[in-house]
Amino acid sequence: MIGKISQEVLDAILETIPLEISVVDCNDKVLAWNKHKTRIFKRPEAVIGKDVHDCHPNKSVHKVEKIISEMKAGTRDKARFWIDLPLGKEEEMEKVMIEYYALRNNEGTYLGVLEASQNISEIQKLEGNKRLLD
Repeated sequence: MIGKISQEVLDAILETIPLEISVVDCNDKVLAWNKHKTRIFKRPEAVIGKDVHDCHPNKSVHKVEKIISEMKAGTRDKARFWIDLPLGKEEEMEKVMIEYYALRNNEGTYLGVLEASQNISEIQKLEGNKRLLD
């Protein structure tokens, strides 16, 4: 990042961006996440420090393990997939995109994984152009 921002501003950014993020360290331990109260994929705070493999359903944990293994090996930098989930008060089906990004330092050393999730249903409906202040 170019420039410096305070922890207060960083916290505000992480709670404002339209993404839910989770951070896992190089030892596969959950470090942190944002949007705790409004998350699509809710989890108890007791998950902090736990193994990420214990945070996924049995049917998908082997896929998460493969992605992380490839990121550690340096053969993968990101993974993107999307699923339909019942969300909101009416539990209507919404499209959720989930992306995993390898976190690396300037020397390329693996630091962990950033998971970013977002409801993209409204984005999918965009057509044409809408200019600033239109």
